[in-house]
Amino acid sequence: MKIGILGTGFMGRLLARKLAAAGHHVKVANSRGPESIAADVLETGAYAATAEDALNGVDVAILTVPHTGFEKIRHLVAALPEQMVVIDISNYHPGRDGVIPELEAGKVESEWARDYFGRPITKAWNSIGMASFETQGRSKGEAGRIAVPVAGDRKRDREVAIALVDDTGFDGFDAGMLADSWRQQPGSPAYITDLTYDEMGPALASAERDRLPRRRDIAAQVFEERVGERSSPDVETVVRIARALFM
Repeated sequence: MKIGILGTGFMGRLLARKLAAAGHHVKVANSRGPESIAADVLETGAYAATAEDALNGVDVAILTVPHTGFEKIRHLVAALPEQMVVIDISNYHPGRDGVIPELEAGKVESEWARDYFGRPITKAWNSIGMASFETQGRSKGEAGRIAVPVAGDRKRDREVAIALVDDTGFDGFDAGMLADSWRQQPGSPAYITDLTYDEMGPALASAERDRLPRRRDIAAQVFEERVGERSSPDVETVVRIARALFM
């Protein structure tokens, strides 16, 4: 499958490496230009590209940029063919992204992204912690494999995203329509809690929408106090704190 990835932050780099290693033709871009992309991002077969070229002639576009970077890519994403699968992995964090009034008023993050870009969007990989995504992938069928919920309004888009999640070492879980994707937003029982496929359904069903923002913000404070604003805790710490706060 031909895949274009926008963003070379932690998750963008790992997605490029994992998907290229799985045999996909991957082009990856960032805001600084192809010459700035580190060699380790490309060592499993991905290609450095401009943002325009990364989205040209691909089957799937993956957006790995925070909401603060959406404005720079808006025209590119909005112009993509209607049938293309576009996967957004972002999460809203007001302390990082600034306050977005619609999201503060309770609009579902993925529906906001869909309306912002003016095209169908699928949500995936937003609920897996960075450390877990890097180290906890397992072969399909292996016991204890972590599940990643996938939401989108088109069944085919979800199927494509679920297959790609599988290629990165996790079980894709069909979480249904975007209207329900708040169930995998930060603060929910499905968010960075490293659940298996059988555990994911009940976790999504148990989410309490009104409590998510407060839980998200409390978790951010706890992580910052323990490891610092710019550091990422180890897998055990992340999961222990997330399960205590979100489940």
